[in-house]
Amino acid sequence: MKNILLLILICGVTLIVSGCWDRVEVNDLAIVTAAAIDKKDDNQIELSLQVFIPKALSGGGSEGGGGMSGGGAVTMVASHKGSNISDALSKLQSEFPRRVFWGHCKVFIFGEKLAKAGIQEHLDFLLRHPQPRERAYVYVSEGKAKPILELLAPLERYSAEGLRELSDLHIGMKVTLQDLDEKLIGIVQAAALPIVDIHPPGKGQEKLQGEPYIAGTAVFKKDKMIGNLTEKETRGILWIRNEIEAYTVTFKPGAEKGEISINPIKASVKLVPEIRNKKWIMVVKIDTEGTIIQNGTNLNLSSPKSIKVVEKAFEKEIEKRIELAFQQTQQELKTDILGFGEEFSRKYPDKWKKNKGRWNEIFPEIELETEIKAHIRRQGYITKPGGMPEKEVKEQ
Repeated sequence: MKNILLLILICGVTLIVSGCWDRVEVNDLAIVTAAAIDKKDDNQIELSLQVFIPKALSGGGSEGGGGMSGGGAVTMVASHKGSNISDALSKLQSEFPRRVFWGHCKVFIFGEKLAKAGIQEHLDFLLRHPQPRERAYVYVSEGKAKPILELLAPLERYSAEGLRELSDLHIGMKVTLQDLDEKLIGIVQAAALPIVDIHPPGKGQEKLQGEPYIAGTAVFKKDKMIGNLTEKETRGILWIRNEIEAYTVTFKPGAEKGEISINPIKASVKLVPEIRNKKWIMVVKIDTEGTIIQNGTNLNLSSPKSIKVVEKAFEKEIEKRIELAFQQTQQELKTDILGFGEEFSRKYPDKWKKNKGRWNEIFPEIELETEIKAHIRRQGYITKPGGMPEKEVKEQ
């Protein structure tokens, strides 16, 4: 009897620990590195997948072969139309000799036409499917999204990797799939995504040798793109949202001839909501420090008075960028992508509860106040203008 019970126990344990019965070998996977979704004229969508070519690592891609659509040396681009992503994906899978795997897809690009029609249905698939990463970056393309996947990246292994590196450098907005979902279901239901465009190839280069770059910001109200911001306006948004990192501010200090360029060391941004006499006011407080990387003026930056002149001009330039971005989002787009609604709801929960249904009316009437303090902590290796005779250097 003991032997029978032991045999049953061993068989039961064996069934539990045998966890490899449904495994899929890497050699059987079509690894997706990026995906693009475009809207077609027949009310269908086109799903384009940038798929890694394994043999490229062993030298098979050294000839520069492209795949179904000429995707480049280490990737190919395959596309199919469908009524939605899952329909297009099933049609793609029927033509693939390997199982499509989304686990390494780090870039999703919505075509401009589809973004204006609405992305909610497609976002549902990306969030519901267990494989797509919530930390993957999301973009909107200038025009169709598919051509961005087809580019032959000169510095990175494939175009999507180059695009991801730009986001990691904080060139423009940096938005993940999770960030987008949180904004669209948040109390304001507004979001912003970086816009991607293509630099045309240089002289003597092939058509697919253009490079993707961040060209501005797409503004979403609920799930639809309603407008866009330029690169300069985007800088102001990044200041307000405390997301400014990799930037250079170039400006003319007062009445001086020439310009000065400054890179940041650090920046602290605080949004302070206030309600005064029934007026909704947002106070933006910024304390930033920078280092001078180029002095095109004749100012001697070893002089404390000259530094004060530069700091005041620096403050004015930041203020100008913030006001430009605020005016565009408030007056033109009338959409709160700045996070003001969240700040008011935290500080004034009772008043927010009464007025949240009127936020689209309140936001265009909000007054903006700025308190900016800018400091120059480093002047670089030299203090006087390089290559300028001593007699032409100006002392304040």
